[in-house]
Amino acid sequence: MNYAIFRSEPIMTLRDLGQIGAHNQRKKEAYKSNPDIVKEKSNDNITLIGSELSYLQRYMEIVKPYKEEHEEKMKTTRENRKKSFNKMLDDSNSVVADELIFTATNEYFKDKDTDTIKKWGNTCLKFIYQDLGYEKWQILNATIHMDETTPHLHCVLVPLVKKFDKRTNTEKYTLSKKQYINGIEHLRELQDKYWERLNNAGFELERGIRGSKNINVKIREYKKLTKKIGYEMNKQNIALQKSVDKLEEDMKSSKETIVGDCIKIKKETYDSMKAVVKETKNSLEKVPQMEYLITEMSNHIKNYADLDKKNFSMKKEIDNLKFKNQELEEENQFLKHIIRSVLKNLKKIFLKILHIGGKDDKDLVVDEVSYCYENDLYNKNDLIDIGKETEREEEIFDIAGIKNHYDKDNDISI
Repeated sequence: MNYAIFRSEPIMTLRDLGQIGAHNQRKKEAYKSNPDIVKEKSNDNITLIGSELSYLQRYMEIVKPYKEEHEEKMKTTRENRKKSFNKMLDDSNSVVADELIFTATNEYFKDKDTDTIKKWGNTCLKFIYQDLGYEKWQILNATIHMDETTPHLHCVLVPLVKKFDKRTNTEKYTLSKKQYINGIEHLRELQDKYWERLNNAGFELERGIRGSKNINVKIREYKKLTKKIGYEMNKQNIALQKSVDKLEEDMKSSKETIVGDCIKIKKETYDSMKAVVKETKNSLEKVPQMEYLITEMSNHIKNYADLDKKNFSMKKEIDNLKFKNQELEEENQFLKHIIRSVLKNLKKIFLKILHIGGKDDKDLVVDEVSYCYENDLYNKNDLIDIGKETEREEEIFDIAGIKNHYDKDNDISI
């Protein structure tokens, strides 16, 4: 079977973007991590959209208006809150760029000439323009690699958009991958559209395996994935638990003073609250990555199920990985349980800050609540619980399009 394969791999930092650029533009002297690359064939690679500039240089050209907007904002920002544009991007926990990888099974490309492969690549670009909604200026680079076992297209995109900010009543630049790929279900719909577009263009391929993100990682990569998942989950569990324990200890010794409608608490307790917010956000960012790696391992086990019957040694390896994968899934469920619990407690913390915090702290709460809602961590009812009867009620309700009148019996907006 020849499959149409398309996947999305988010790029989270500028450092990662630079490394991916060096790899895709073949600027490295050696590629130990990928022995399939034949440097002598790199001249056969097909650049559909490119530049003489490095990825980082071209990226800065694309996001120039965003950078100018940020620098203008920093002129009126307190000194201890100022950040360079690059640091702001890396600290934001947002996708700085998205790499789309298009390919098919190796057998499909065997008899295809360069012109046909180039036509296939241009059909992928049409999918990016017409189905994803990106414009050409947002494409940092698009190159078909012909120097590996199977031809494939790397397309790096910058999800720069201008959105209306209700708080300032102006349009502002931001990076939003969600604007183009909004969750797993949307990605599955896009997989269908990609397959249809290829077949309408004359490329007869089967729809890629549903739920499979990558079928090309070799067996030797499994142990690396297992080790990485275990390390990351354990590290984040420890950091989160420490911050929660510190907050609980401070809350025990904290004597609250009621002043009118506000509650005064010790600065140490407030700092602990902020630490929990920070570590929780870090944990939430790790969950999708952990789920991705676990799903990837599960898919590989399924893809190699047939080989399990033919090769006893491989069967033993896969059985071991299944057991490890089950353990990791249990750990992941435990982490999700902790996060759900912390999110529940965070609602109370956010509400307290909206009552007792200063302007900057309340601004931070509005930003964090917006982040949690956009990432489906909070729903409309959660935003009502956090924002109602506070001075930021309207801003928080606007995040989810909640009207100021709500049904108090059912606690849902109408």
